[in-house]
Amino acid sequence: MLGILGGDERCPIARSLDVLGEKWSLMLVRDAMLGVTRFSDFRERLGIPREVLTARLGSLVEGGVLERVSYKPDGGRSREEYVLTDAGRDLAPVLLALGAWADRHHPSARPSDLAIVDRETDEVVVPAAVVGATGRPVALDRLAVRGV
Repeated sequence: MLGILGGDERCPIARSLDVLGEKWSLMLVRDAMLGVTRFSDFRERLGIPREVLTARLGSLVEGGVLERVSYKPDGGRSREEYVLTDAGRDLAPVLLALGAWADRHHPSARPSDLAIVDRETDEVVVPAAVVGATGRPVALDRLAVRGV
C-alpha cells in the first residue's frame, strides 16, 4: 500500500493514513465499536453510497482493522458481517482523541450522545499522554514532535 504522502514507510502517521485516511473509514470503525457488523446496517446508519461502503469495508479488511465472518440467518442464505480485529479495537483511543479535539475546537450546539467509557465503571474517559516506559502522565502542552 503506502500510497499516501510519498509512501514514506518510516512515518507511522503515513502508514496509519494509508489504512484509515479515507473519509468514511473511521466512521465505519466507530459504528463497528458500537456493535454494527452488517453491510446494510452500516449503510443505513451512515447514509454512505453502496459502492463507497464496499470499497471502504474492503480496505479496512485488507488493512487488518476488520475481518469478514460468515453468518447464516434462520432460513436465509449465508452472508458476511464485519467484526473488529485487535487492530480495530486498538483504534478506540484514536476515536477518543478525535472526539475530544472536535469538542474543544469545533463544538456543536447539540450535545453528543457518543461517549467512550470504562467498561467496568461506565465512567467517561478522556485522552491522555503518558511516558511509555513509566506511565507517567505528560501535560498535552508539553508534547513535541521530533523526527522525519
